[in-house]
Amino acid sequence: MKQEAEANAESDKQAREKVDKLNQADSLIFQTEKQLKEYGDKISAGNISAIEGALGRLKEAYGKQDVPAVEAAMDELNKTWQSASQEIYQAQQAASGGSSANSNGTQANNSNDVEEATDVEFEEVDDDK
Repeated sequence: MKQEAEANAESDKQAREKVDKLNQADSLIFQTEKQLKEYGDKISAGNISAIEGALGRLKEAYGKQDVPAVEAAMDELNKTWQSASQEIYQAQQAASGGSSANSNGTQANNSNDVEEATDVEFEEVDDDK
């Protein structure tokens, strides 16, 4: 029995990797459809069509359970989301009035918005005593 398990270890590993990759694809399909509904109004038509095209290719590869095609389609979909994410971020910044962000994208602290940190003493209690 042990020899049989050792003999099948490689095929089990490959089957596991295939299932994991298909699960990732399924999750990415779901997330993409959800995000398109949620953020579709903040994304340009060009990016939406690119995302939908990549999503269609991923769904097709997923349906065929073609792991190399699934990997390629997932990479393509992730790349298309990168530029769309920039648009979403810019739209959110514009909607919030472009709050005081400095040149490296971090929030600038106004002196009246900063709360003082207070040091406090504490005692460690051991309940086992």
